[in-house]
Amino acid sequence: MPRPIRAYIRPNAVEHNLKVARRNAPNSRVWAVVKANAYGHGIKRIYPALASADGIALLDLDEAVMVRELGWRKPVLLLEGVFTPEDVSIADKLSLTVTVHCNEQRELIAKSKPKRPIDIYLKMNSGMNRLGFSPEGYRAAWERTSASEGIGEVTLMSHFASADDGNVDWQLERFDAASRGIPGQRSLANSAATLWHSHAHRDWVRPGIVLYGASPSGRSNEIKDVPLHAAMTLSSELIAVQELDAGETVGYARTYKADRRIRIGIVACGYADGYPRHAPTGTPIAVDGVITRTVGRVSMDMLTVDLTPCPSAGIGSKVELWGEQVKIDDVASSSGTIGYELMCAVAPRVSVMVE
Repeated sequence: MPRPIRAYIRPNAVEHNLKVARRNAPNSRVWAVVKANAYGHGIKRIYPALASADGIALLDLDEAVMVRELGWRKPVLLLEGVFTPEDVSIADKLSLTVTVHCNEQRELIAKSKPKRPIDIYLKMNSGMNRLGFSPEGYRAAWERTSASEGIGEVTLMSHFASADDGNVDWQLERFDAASRGIPGQRSLANSAATLWHSHAHRDWVRPGIVLYGASPSGRSNEIKDVPLHAAMTLSSELIAVQELDAGETVGYARTYKADRRIRIGIVACGYADGYPRHAPTGTPIAVDGVITRTVGRVSMDMLTVDLTPCPSAGIGSKVELWGEQVKIDDVASSSGTIGYELMCAVAPRVSVMVE
């Protein structure tokens, strides 16, 4: 039989979290962001949960084709836009909404001569300094874009660099000043701004990570009063139990030394399954519903846990690596990363179950 590690995906949790996002931005329409294959959850798996969204936003053109084939008839937004004439042709055929963040993309659409005008999101670089037109050149970009052949409705957009740290006003002021008097809808708010910065809500919000039950800041305590549900649980079992005397060590490089007699459990999960290799001793984990800690270095296929808080645990005991009880943000924070990465890093060899 296969190893006991499983990833459980809960579309109902995504549906619930989408409702939470909408309640936080009641006057805005909602793009459900499903980039990176729905943050590792699988677009096809969570698709039924997206029915109440006003649109689906993603990056990959193949994923846009997928959601259309699944039956989605509402807007689909390509967050990085198109790159080739073939992309424009597909966007035209499937009635996709396309981000334009540079003159080359605008010219590509115009030269491709789509059969019907393509709606676009004109991106401003208000301070993120990745993609978009400068605030100083934004009005001219809008004028050229609006007059370009093949362009339909133009929506104004930008992206916040530090909404998760409580600071959006500097970008919001730049965006509002540069776009003042320009007609069209606006879209600014990511997950953090959707939850915490209502003054940044405009016609559309773009929640991503919150749809999957994690914190935009990577700090679980900051969403403790937000009723989000974990959409993914990574679970496994104990496959061995060892007893150590004081002074004995655990695992590669002997990074953990027992300071007393201790029982440890060996879990069928390692970095080849997507668990962070750099998770240190003390990273939270649950055995038989009891929160305990990892000890020693994470191996390719196994990791080790302290069984002191759960003395009755043994081979076959259930282990939650992250989920409803062990917050993915806490595992990520302990490991020096963020929940986004852990969601996206679950390995193909892990069996996935939809609940």
